[in-house]
Amino acid sequence: MADTPAILVPVDGSENSDRAVRHALGMAKLAPGTVLHLLNVQASVGSLVTMFVPKANVESYHREEGEKALASAVKICADAGVKAVTHISVGRPGPVVGEFVRRLGCQSVVMGTRGHGGVAGVLLGSVAQDVIAHVEVPVCLVK
Repeated sequence: MADTPAILVPVDGSENSDRAVRHALGMAKLAPGTVLHLLNVQASVGSLVTMFVPKANVESYHREEGEKALASAVKICADAGVKAVTHISVGRPGPVVGEFVRRLGCQSVVMGTRGHGGVAGVLLGSVAQDVIAHVEVPVCLVK
């Protein structure tokens, strides 16, 4: 896949991530043949839960929630006539996105942001900052 241009778009089903998908579609049109990879990262449920809930149930939960979060992005791509490859993973967004970028050979990441700046951004932490810290490709933040 390294020869085929690829963009990774982390999505969570929000309007912010939908805007990022639309932006990535525009970028992909500039480089015909670009593959869009839509990634939803589910938070781990923790070891306490997995002690009492069968692994298959936890995996099913993550898959169902991931599919819900990906639904609007998949529809946006389908409406634009672009087939996107979907992925669901579990963990902290930064390291997971970094792993997918390397594994898929993506040239860039396009993601939405909630737009918290200044003190609010520092106090709330930032998924975008976490992603930027874990990838070595350009990251486009769409507000």
